[in-house]
Amino acid sequence: MEGSEQRGGNMLKPERILFLRQTRKNIFGLMICVVLFAIGFKLGGNTGLYINLSGFLIVIGGTLGATLLSYHMDRIEILFKVLRTAYGRETKDPGEVVRILVNLAVKRRVKGVLALQDDEDETTIAFLKQAIGLLVDGCSKEQIREVLSAEMYFFRMRRDETRRVLQTMADVAPSFGLVGSVVGLIGMLAGVGDPVIIMKTVPVALTSTLYGIVFANFLFVPFGSNIRERTVKELFLQKIITEGMLAISDELHPRLLERKLNSFLTPSARSGRFVPIEDLNETTEAVIIRETV
Repeated sequence: MEGSEQRGGNMLKPERILFLRQTRKNIFGLMICVVLFAIGFKLGGNTGLYINLSGFLIVIGGTLGATLLSYHMDRIEILFKVLRTAYGRETKDPGEVVRILVNLAVKRRVKGVLALQDDEDETTIAFLKQAIGLLVDGCSKEQIREVLSAEMYFFRMRRDETRRVLQTMADVAPSFGLVGSVVGLIGMLAGVGDPVIIMKTVPVALTSTLYGIVFANFLFVPFGSNIRERTVKELFLQKIITEGMLAISDELHPRLLERKLNSFLTPSARSGRFVPIEDLNETTEAVIIRETV
């Protein structure tokens, strides 16, 4: 019972609600495109004319073959994992990340840096977990900046390499569509005078180009754009975390940290305070007492 309530509570989180809304919009947009495609094909005549297994196999087989020759299998497996994550898991809301960092700053001022070790074990954000670990281990500000900057750089490089796989598929798919067209034309010329052979080869020549263009612009290019958009969002969160952890390392006051990190957010996301003023007053009193003792 408690587990179901917790799951229900998680579903009500703002970032989860936003993710579900965006997912519904994506599905709705995809359905509209599919319906418009079907209507366009229907208005053009018999929809069965656009279905051709030979052309489909030429385009798909050629595209996958060229991709396997261009990249290692591990890279393709990573691509499927990234796509599954991009469409199946929401990114953290920047405002939520700012709130977490401000709370960490408050906790550091009250209980000391070693108290952040509990947050390191509890957080589900891998980049934040690494940043807290560096701070707890006593790394200097420059060391923290160097490690996190390297992590951001190689994260972006890995994502770019993964997205390049989709770009390659988008580049070669129309080309193999032309290959299918040439195959169909060769068969048609070889069967001049035989209407049966011509009727079998003409669909291959025409639908192969169609399949190549549709797969490239309806699947591979949108998938690559989605990965690029998600990468930008995750790098943005990593930048917020980096600046926040460097400020915590300098023992910047939580209210000043909040104002600094607010500059990363849109004006509509800056409403309210991430840390109540009462908590900051208690923090200040606790710090004074600790220093006096």
